[in-house]
Amino acid sequence: MKWNTIKKQLIRTPLYTSIGQTASMIQHWAILVNNASNKSTFIEAILNQTHPNFKAFKNQKGALFSPIAITNFVNQEERHGDTALINAQQPLKTMSSGEQKKALLQHIVASQPDYIILDNPFDNLDADFQVELKQLLTQKTQETSFIQLVSRKSDILPFTANFGILKKQEFTQLKSEELDKEFNSKTHFKGYIPRPIRRIDGNADTLIEFKNVSISYAKKPILNNITWKIHKGDFWQLKGKNGSGKTTILSMIVGDNPKAFGQDIYIFGQKKGSGESVWEIKEKIGYFSSNITDKFRGTHSVEHMLISGFRDSIGLYIKPTETQKQKSKEWLQLLNFWNQRHTLFKDLSLGQQRLLMTARAMVKHPPLLILDEPTAGMDDTSATLLITLVNKIANETDTTIVFVSHRNEPGLSPTSIFKLAMTPSGSEGVID
Repeated sequence: MKWNTIKKQLIRTPLYTSIGQTASMIQHWAILVNNASNKSTFIEAILNQTHPNFKAFKNQKGALFSPIAITNFVNQEERHGDTALINAQQPLKTMSSGEQKKALLQHIVASQPDYIILDNPFDNLDADFQVELKQLLTQKTQETSFIQLVSRKSDILPFTANFGILKKQEFTQLKSEELDKEFNSKTHFKGYIPRPIRRIDGNADTLIEFKNVSISYAKKPILNNITWKIHKGDFWQLKGKNGSGKTTILSMIVGDNPKAFGQDIYIFGQKKGSGESVWEIKEKIGYFSSNITDKFRGTHSVEHMLISGFRDSIGLYIKPTETQKQKSKEWLQLLNFWNQRHTLFKDLSLGQQRLLMTARAMVKHPPLLILDEPTAGMDDTSATLLITLVNKIANETDTTIVFVSHRNEPGLSPTSIFKLAMTPSGSEGVID
């Protein structure tokens, strides 16, 4: 992607005075994007003042509110050893995703741009901060124009008056009444979840148990007396605000958090730290996080990527068995990917990658399937398709599911919700 111009725009210190905008110059746009849209070229053209449909922003100062902006500032901090944002109270890399976005917005507003490009601003934000962010943006509507790139219809800012859609590289202006047609889609799967090659025993009816678990980092309390049981066949949604400790809980389950040792935590009937094998635990857990695709940069085909789920490897380096190849075919046919089996994984759209990686985590039918923010950054159509697959797994298998999400995903059908409620003493667990 061509981010060089964007990065220059992001790190530019506002050393000049903006020409300002009159009320008649203010424009608020919502641009519908999906996981195949070429956002980078579109954003670059606006910031470079070369996009023919956005001539109204010529000679105006713009800013970008986007995950790439946060990454850029984090990199600056690591190079220079200090915070790069105005009024930042702590390093960006130590903040939650919501705190990072809040700090970035405050920095951008302080630079007084004429317009701000908002790249899916509500992704990875809890409900309370989404409300706060909308209020902050609304307060600036009379002095700042907003160009919102949006994948979810519910995220469109209420003061928006201009609409468009970006299909790959082609931009088309829309009327407000055309929005529903663009968001509506039919999502379904033909057939059933393929049967497992072999059954993996979870060893106990209670797969995961936390007993009064309290965790602190640098004297900052994170979790306070968490008690939670996950039984075989459960379908849980884990919810909580940014920084409430969801990631901490998951890291103690999957085995890479040393703070789990010494706590009353039981994984598949065995107390954490009592001599269990990390590989034995890994075999029984299917795990997918929305950022895990960053690890898959090689030239792996769609078929090989799915088969690699049988061995928990990043790519396929051992010749698969005929049984594994047949089972992979069944999954790819279910996902309507069979005709793309030789396509490189990196060439799939984001939505297709997430769907395939969810299936990859499930392909061996683990006793426990953990999906950490799997729909983050996905458009409505792709997210609905993934939710349909998760519900299908829950209904047709005995795999236990823990689904982590800030959003109340339409159509998601968990049987129970475990919510982390933040307090000064650390987050406490509440079952909804």
